[in-house]
Amino acid sequence: MMSHTMVMLLAGLVLLVGLRLAISDGARATRMFLLLWLAISIANLLVGVLHAGYGWAEEAAIWLLLFGAPAALALIARRFWR
Repeated sequence: MMSHTMVMLLAGLVLLVGLRLAISDGARATRMFLLLWLAISIANLLVGVLHAGYGWAEEAAIWLLLFGAPAALALIARRFWR
């Protein structure tokens, strides 16, 4: 069974690929992904802190990975995948 972190990272990648395939303008797809993924990852952080009992510091470290890795990939894809 996959960890929640891995599931979220895969969800980010699926969202990125889906938006890049659905929206012909790469810059627009990237902006939309970054906004959606920011909202989703912050919601995930809040669920972890408010309902799962994790501390802010624990969740912040995971959030950096969960938001940062797909966001970096989106920016790299924007540069090379037109």
